[in-house]
Amino acid sequence: MDLFGKKKNVIGVDIGSSSIKVVELKDTKKGYELVNYGIAPIPSEVIVDGAIMDSFAIVEAIKNLLAEKKIKTKDAAISVSGHSVIIKKITLPAMTEEELEESIQWEAEQYIPFPIGDVNMDFHILEMATGQPQMDVLIVAVKKDMINDYTAVMSEAGLNTVVVDVDSFALENMYCINYDVTPEETVALVNIGANGININILKGGTSTLTRDVSAGGRQITNEIQKQVGVSFEDAEILKCGGEVSGVDPKNVEEIVKTASIALVTEVQRSFDFYLSATQEGRIDKVYLSGGSSKIKGIAGAISERTGIPTEVGNPFMKIGINQKRLDAENLKENAVFLCVGVGLAIRRPGDKK
Repeated sequence: MDLFGKKKNVIGVDIGSSSIKVVELKDTKKGYELVNYGIAPIPSEVIVDGAIMDSFAIVEAIKNLLAEKKIKTKDAAISVSGHSVIIKKITLPAMTEEELEESIQWEAEQYIPFPIGDVNMDFHILEMATGQPQMDVLIVAVKKDMINDYTAVMSEAGLNTVVVDVDSFALENMYCINYDVTPEETVALVNIGANGININILKGGTSTLTRDVSAGGRQITNEIQKQVGVSFEDAEILKCGGEVSGVDPKNVEEIVKTASIALVTEVQRSFDFYLSATQEGRIDKVYLSGGSSKIKGIAGAISERTGIPTEVGNPFMKIGINQKRLDAENLKENAVFLCVGVGLAIRRPGDKK
C-alpha cells in the first residue's frame, strides 16, 4: 500500500517499539540481494502504540545507525501500525480504478472512525471479476498527525521519506518474495514485537484479514524481572532461553510459559474470528517474525493452541547475501527482526505492492 509517493532504490526503516531496523537491498538480474542492515535499540516508552513519544531518541538512533553501517542512500520507506491505522475490506459497486480514485473518500467515509480530513488514505482493488456488479476493495487510512510525526523524525535524521506503508503489508511483501505462493493456501503472518502484534492472514498471497494487538514480548520480560529479581537486560536473555548466573532455568521456563498465554490467546482470537467469518474455514500455516518470536517455546505454544503448523519465517529465503560484507551467522541470529524492514526495502515510490 502506498500512502505516499515519487523509481530509485530505497532503504527500509522499521521504527519499532524497542529497536530501529534498517535494511538495504539491491535489485539484480538474479533477484534481490542484501547489501546492508543494522539494528539499534531504543529506550522503552519512546514508541507507545505506534505513537512517537521521544522524537530526539529516534533521530539520534537513526543517525548513529546510518553512520555506523555507512549507508548513503537517502530515500526511505517506513511503516506504521497501531490504533491510528485503519484497514478495512469493503464491497463496492464495480467501477474502474480511475472512478474509484475520484469517489474513494465518499465511499470510505462511513468506515473510518476519524474525520476524513484528518487521514491520509489509499486503496487497492482486491478482486473485480469481469461482468460482476461488485468488487472487493482494501482501504487504508492513517491519521495525518502520525504520518507527520514519522516523516519529521526521518527528515531530521537526514532521510527523505518516499513511501509510507503499514507493518502488516510490509510483512506480506516479505513473504511473497521469499515463499512460493499457491492460490489455495492460506497462511498467517504473525509479527510479535516488544509492545504489539501485527497479524496478516493471506489467501493465495492476498490479504484477507489484518489486526494489530497491543500486547507483546515486553510483558514477559517484565514478569521475569518481577518474579526473578534480575535486570531488564538479563530478563531479555532469559526470555529467549539464555542463561544468567544464579538463575534456575526451569523456574524461568515456567514463568515464560505462563506469561506467554496472553500472547498466544490474542493470536488464537484473531484466527478464530477469521475462521468463523470465511467459508474456507482453514489456515494452513503460521509464520512468525519479530524479536519476540525468539521467545523460547512460543512457536510450539501457538501450534499446540491453534492446531496449525507454526514456524519462524525467513526473510532471506530467496534473497542473496553479500558474503564479503556481511556476517552470515550474525544475520541468521537477527533475521527475525528484519522481516518488516525487508518488506519495506523492496518498495518503490508510486508502486502498488
